[in-house]
Amino acid sequence: MSKKERHVVPQDGQWAVRVSGASRVSSVHDTQGEAIKAAIPGAKRDRTEVVIHGRDGKIRDKDSYGNDPCPPKDTRH
Repeated sequence: MSKKERHVVPQDGQWAVRVSGASRVSSVHDTQGEAIKAAIPGAKRDRTEVVIHGRDGKIRDKDSYGNDPCPPKDTRH
């Protein structure tokens, strides 16, 4: 099964949601926040990550909605 991360990327003054490996964007939004909200349901369904890019295109954050490769460690006993 391929990893279907959702990338929130800048596109022509707006924000797009692109699924890894797809040739087209899934959706285009006026704000980054709207694009993130649109990406979350698909990431939850596919148990993958939403990768958030800044205006410069560099990754600035990731949110995992499934199999987290780096889960938080509970240090309380």
